Amino acid sequence: MKLVYTGKTKNVFELENGNYLLKFKDDVTGKDGKFDPGENSIGLTIEGVGDINLQMTDYYFKKINEAGIRTHFVKANFEDTTMEVKPAKVFGHGLEVICRLRAVGSFIRRYGEYIENGAELPAYVETTFKNDALGDPLVTKDGLVVLGVMTEEQYDDLKSMTQQITKIVADDMKEKGLDLYDIKFEFGYDAEGKVMLIDEIASGNMRVYKDGEYIEPLKLNELFFAK
Repeated sequence: MKLVYTGKTKNVFELENGNYLLKFKDDVTGKDGKFDPGENSIGLTIEGVGDINLQMTDYYFKKINEAGIRTHFVKANFEDTTMEVKPAKVFGHGLEVICRLRAVGSFIRRYGEYIENGAELPAYVETTFKNDALGDPLVTKDGLVVLGVMTEEQYDDLKSMTQQITKIVADDMKEKGLDLYDIKFEFGYDAEGKVMLIDEIASGNMRVYKDGEYIEPLKLNELFFAK
């Protein structure tokens, strides 16, 4: 296998069959030795977190594939904490897509004078460029089209897929007694320009509450996989 990219939480290898292999690490983002999904740099290493992130990713990607929504997921291998994926190009230099069901976090910091903290939102979708130096700036649909990052049709597909996937995750969380407030995804596109969900779906990419109390990502892992 050929190493093609070294990421913060995953390494990417090229396979002979044309697909790629994601190797999940135990490194997590954070600051001052504390895990913080919102940080842009590696803060610490937590043994076993790569395995747990792969388990949740495998679980949800299978559900999403079964729903007929395009993803890059092929299969997971829990023995070596890897996931085989189809090739995909990222939009621009990387784009994050957030779907918000409740007004919390950066949304309430920006718009708190117009809405109450925790108020319900109608699967509100926003996009940000992955750029640590600029603080992951927000970008609109018009901006993405004008900058040549994607077409209007690709954006419309991305938004629709984001809302569909969020409902799958939220409904599943609800069955576990958990409330999804927001979730972050990454999308790319295949050789034909078709949008597909890429990367992972793990506790560090979502904000989940139980009985009105925020659940830390590591605690969420425990609750999610509790027998």
